[in-house]
Amino acid sequence: MQAGNAIYETIADLPPILSVFPLPGALLLPRTQLPLNIFEQRYIDMVDAALAGNRLIGMVQPLSGQAGNDDTPELASVGCVGRLTSFQETGDGRYLITLQGITRFGVGAEVRRFSNFRQVECDFAAFAHDLKCGEGEHDVDRNGLLKTLRDYLDANDLEADWQSVSEAETEVLVNALCMMCPYGPEEKQALLEARDLKTRAETLIAITEMDLARSQNDGGTTLQ
Repeated sequence: MQAGNAIYETIADLPPILSVFPLPGALLLPRTQLPLNIFEQRYIDMVDAALAGNRLIGMVQPLSGQAGNDDTPELASVGCVGRLTSFQETGDGRYLITLQGITRFGVGAEVRRFSNFRQVECDFAAFAHDLKCGEGEHDVDRNGLLKTLRDYLDANDLEADWQSVSEAETEVLVNALCMMCPYGPEEKQALLEARDLKTRAETLIAITEMDLARSQNDGGTTLQ
């Protein structure tokens, strides 16, 4: 797959160690884009290092309940590596960047190096199929996904650009909906860890249907 100016054909094109940005509720998936506002000094240093090197950063969530406990919370077992494809200095010490998702990775042992940001060993073996564009699109129940989307929008008095939705490739649609969904870190992690596109779509449908059922029972939305 291509991300920015770089092409990643196999997992051998990816490094065994990644700098990681632990951020609860942030979901990056292959071939999607995630804008980030970087203001903490250690992550500014991480961006500087990425720009000077391979431009790769791993997005990974802290384990549930640990995000605010300390500076080094335990990390979830799966993250997603993105390439830094857009970069802007704000003039007040912040960076505005965009990461383009490449592939997921298994989070291994933490690597202790002379840096103030975290780095981990990465295992890409289980996610080599992420590098194949459109992999598994024909297995997705697109009609079922769209029905659930309509039900959610109707229940929350929301509108969608249905022409854009109908024209979107299935992989793009599934991953975009997963990234935009207003669910919590645990649900986002479940979507990330789904083994393939079909399972990710099924997981999103199931999460949304359960939320709609709770909303009907409670008389209001339960989204966080």
